[in-house]
Amino acid sequence: MIEEGWDALRTVEPELRKDVVDMQDDVDRLYLRVFGSDDGQELLQHLRSQTIEQPTWYPGEEASHGYAREGQNSIVREIERRMKRARHL
Repeated sequence: MIEEGWDALRTVEPELRKDVVDMQDDVDRLYLRVFGSDDGQELLQHLRSQTIEQPTWYPGEEASHGYAREGQNSIVREIERRMKRARHL
């Protein structure tokens, strides 16, 4: 399994790996429960419209604005990634 997102940055001792994976699965399921509901889907669509579906940078702006916007986008992508993982558990 290739890890993605923030979880890929963490190194874990082999004997603790199962506990960490179980905890990650629990958190993934929590994301799915919260954002998988009708209200959660509506909220996620709003977040998406305010982040991913907007330009990250306009000509003439400082590059740092684009970096900050990509950070916002990564939060929505992380929610979607965790929901997808939970659906495949």
